[in-house]
Amino acid sequence: MKQTATARRSSGQRSKSNTAKKQSSSGSRSTDNRSSGRSSGNSRSADTSSRSSGSRSAKGQDSGQDGGRSSTMRPASGTMERGASSSSSGLSSPRSFQPDSGQYLEKFFLDQLKDIYYAEQKIIQGLQQMQEAATTDQLKEAFEDHTYQTQRHCRRLEKVFEVLGQKVEGKKCEAIEGILKEAKTIIDETEEDTMTRDAALIMAAQKVEHYEIASYGGLVQMAITMGQYEVAEILDRTLMEEEDTDLLLTEIAECEINVMAEFEGIHEEQEENEEQEGSEEEEGEQGSR
Repeated sequence: MKQTATARRSSGQRSKSNTAKKQSSSGSRSTDNRSSGRSSGNSRSADTSSRSSGSRSAKGQDSGQDGGRSSTMRPASGTMERGASSSSSGLSSPRSFQPDSGQYLEKFFLDQLKDIYYAEQKIIQGLQQMQEAATTDQLKEAFEDHTYQTQRHCRRLEKVFEVLGQKVEGKKCEAIEGILKEAKTIIDETEEDTMTRDAALIMAAQKVEHYEIASYGGLVQMAITMGQYEVAEILDRTLMEEEDTDLLLTEIAECEINVMAEFEGIHEEQEENEEQEGSEEEEGEQGSR
């Protein structure tokens, strides 16, 4: 019996020893995994920082090459950074661009390139009209800055046509025609020299921006898919600037114009009521005499 009890105790000790070893081994593996995760996270963070720094550097070089009036817009992360994985997993060198060879995507890409080129030229005209109609100097200056910026966008598109070996030409864009027609209607239907008109003009201008953002965003991704990385980089610079312009217009509206427009009608109504009350008092005094 004593031998049996001794054997059981010995077996239990071996079992506890084995369990402790398993727990120690499991904890060691868990620690290794966490350490590996931190190392991987740090590597990804450093890689992202490097790509972001490269994008800002490319944007600064572009501003110097394009010349003209410098943009006051803030830097933003571009689609080329977000789509870097597509580039790295795709072709390592650009393909020849042959839209007439039966490549549906290349044909559609060229068609949309002509569309946005036409749109940018029409937008220049629309911005000039908006600038003349705006009330505040701040909004007038924003429209003027974006006019110069849009002229630079046209030059970039001409560069894209050149890189692709295609003729520079536009194709009528029904979408931008409609958006700019609505902007003209807004000018006609709002009171001159009011904050309400400025608020309405900002909304009209942001509709233009959102169309451009959608167009350039799609073109950048298509260019990456087709292996046209130089084209994608050129278009991505414009995309970043369009996004920044949209944010700038939002700030102008939220910081001042929308608030002033809200109380604009109230103040006018109060003034009308005061004038009416004063007129009634004068009539009453004349009647009493």
